[in-house]
Amino acid sequence: MGKKQKEQTGKQVTQEFIFQKKNYTFFFVGLAFIAIGFILMSGGGSDDPNVFNEDIYSFRRIRLAPTLVLIGLGIEIYAILLNPHKKKD
Repeated sequence: MGKKQKEQTGKQVTQEFIFQKKNYTFFFVGLAFIAIGFILMSGGGSDDPNVFNEDIYSFRRIRLAPTLVLIGLGIEIYAILLNPHKKKD
């Protein structure tokens, strides 16, 4: 997993990455939630600026999409704070 490196004293030091596979898994799940939220938020405009389109106030754009983005941000924070080295009792 980590690189091994010799110090000047002759001891081997193991260097590991801060984030492990579990962190990156949660990171990509969070990114997927954010991307889906922004995709659902897009659209709803009108080709003619003189015509108002009521679709801009749909449940999908006002409630669902922002909720998915906020859930995705929460998952991102969890992925950053997750300690994969913590042992279960």
